[in-house]
Amino acid sequence: MSPAARFPRRLPAVEEVSAGGVIVRVERGLAELAIIARRNRAGRVEWCLPKGHIEGLETLEQTAVREVAEETGIHGRVIAPLGSIDYWFTTATSRVHKVVHHYLLEALGGQLTIENDPDQEAIDVAWVRLGDRTTELTFPNERRIAATAWQRLAGDR
Repeated sequence: MSPAARFPRRLPAVEEVSAGGVIVRVERGLAELAIIARRNRAGRVEWCLPKGHIEGLETLEQTAVREVAEETGIHGRVIAPLGSIDYWFTTATSRVHKVVHHYLLEALGGQLTIENDPDQEAIDVAWVRLGDRTTELTFPNERRIAATAWQRLAGDR
């Protein structure tokens, strides 16, 4: 076995920072949040919180507001930070350490649409009930962020 086979090349690590949020509206006395669907690299559909990369000199809050509007069609304003999630994934050229900062946003207007998503990653968007267990979200760490939003709205700081 060659040395290269025994000691595979280690991919360089890259740091990425994104922001997004839980945008909430109240309909008929129930809190709802907008979530997006996208396909992962294997082609499976994942339901996620809207999020994306910082552009230019944006703050994390400005990024969250813009990304939520682009990916859901809903315009909002930041109410409070909800925490961050960090994880690793691998691309063909690097290992990526991603940190996503999440914010609670109040829905101010707009209509659900994925037509304004410049990356065209979102394939669907929906309002779902926000509660202490928002099961529609694919990833447990995003369900935790949604639960934190629910607790914040319920007054459990």
